[in-house]
Order: sequence, then structure tokens, then C-alpha cells
Amino acid sequence: MNFLKVTGIFLVFTSLLISCKGKTPFSPAEIEAERIAIDSTTEGDTSIQNFIDPYQEHLNKTLDSTLAYNPKDLSKEDGHLETAIGNLMADIVIQQASSVVKNRTGKHIDMVLLNHGGIRSTLNRGGLSTRSAYALMPFENEIVVAELSGKKMKEMLSYLEEAKTAHPVSGIRIIMDKNYKITEALINNKKIDTTKTYMVATSDFLQQGGDNMNFFKDPVGLYHTDYKLRNAIIDYFEKTDTIKAEKDGRFIQKK
Repeated sequence: MNFLKVTGIFLVFTSLLISCKGKTPFSPAEIEAERIAIDSTTEGDTSIQNFIDPYQEHLNKTLDSTLAYNPKDLSKEDGHLETAIGNLMADIVIQQASSVVKNRTGKHIDMVLLNHGGIRSTLNRGGLSTRSAYALMPFENEIVVAELSGKKMKEMLSYLEEAKTAHPVSGIRIIMDKNYKITEALINNKKIDTTKTYMVATSDFLQQGGDNMNFFKDPVGLYHTDYKLRNAIIDYFEKTDTIKAEKDGRFIQKK
């Protein structure tokens, strides 16, 4: 029964009462309110806490179970244009999403571009867990693949020249001079061909223009993987005994 019907019935019922008794049989109700502070002195309901505790314990155990081993501390601050942790994240995307993209599109991922600011924590030496992945990537970003024209690829390179930042990349080798002018950019060991298109994996946030990466907008094609970046990291940890993350000269500046 919708609101209009209920209101109509109420009005009819009220009218009948008024017509029968000659006056309204209702009187305003008195409403009292009290402000109750909730602070550190407020005692919790032990029955609710006892109900929650087993689930909380199970969740913490799941989040903190060791999935892989990290032999050294990794930070996004350990390089000017290239970092080991950035290389790791970009490589994870291309490793974990390639089969999904190939099955759905029949095409291969040519390269990956993420953003430096998207790396939200360090990876400390020792065991890596699901919680480590959540700290590294707390956002619900999905891996998407934008098929970019050669012209858009040139715009991407111009963006990287201006950014002067260690944005994580994989599948491409970039060399800059001392003035941050790109002197070489190779994909599959070949120079970028302006007559071709390239499959560039990134996050949906960046593809929509996040971090001012507007060259991702209006691509030739856009392919969703339905695969969150964080889940790709977790899956990689689960299948890897000891992770290997190194700076390998994929994005450097020559003095």
C-alpha cells in the first residue's frame, strides 16, 4: 500500500470520527528528548561483543596469514623516476591480468601505467599478508585496459615529461635527458608507431582522468577486467614464495 493510499484512508477515517462525534477525538502527543553522550565511559554490551569476537578473530587470522616473503624493505621513495615497489605493482598487473584480457579481447597487454600516489604504503621485509595488500592498495580500483592511438601515446609521454615522477610502468622502457625530455621510449623493443594502437593497462581511476591523466579519456577501445588491483596483488602473493622487486632501468634519466 503506497503513501497516498494510506493517507487517503486516514483522512476518510478521521472525517467519519469528526462527523460522528462532532469534534476531533485526537490531542497532540507530548514528546520528550534526551541527549545521550557516547564516549570512553560508555559500557559496551558484552553479549554483542561475545557474538562479534569469533568473527573478528577469524577475519584477523585471514588478513594476517603469511602469503609470501619479502626479502627487503620496499618504499616508493627509493627512486627518482623508478622504484622497485612501483615496478613490482606494474609487473603484477601485467602478469595477473594478461590472461583475462587475452581471453576477452584476443589481444595482449602492451604496457602498464599506474600512478606514484596510488602506492599507499611500504612493504616491509618479512611476511606479506592480505593485510599488506590492503595497506598497499586500499582503494576499490579495477584494472582496465585502454586501447590508445599512437597520438594518445605521445600525449602520455608528454605527461610523463611534465610529471617528473616515478609513476610505475611495465612493458615500456623510457629514457629521459637531464631536462626531462624523453629521448627513447620502446615498447616490445620498438619505437612507438603513431599509426598503431596500444593496449595500456591501468586503473579505472586513472582511465577516467585521475591524476590528470587525461590522455586515457576517449580511447579507441576500453576493456574491463572485473579484476580489482588489490585482488591481483593478493593473488600474486598467494602464488609467489619470495617476491622479487628491483629497479631494472625501465624508466631512467641520463645526466
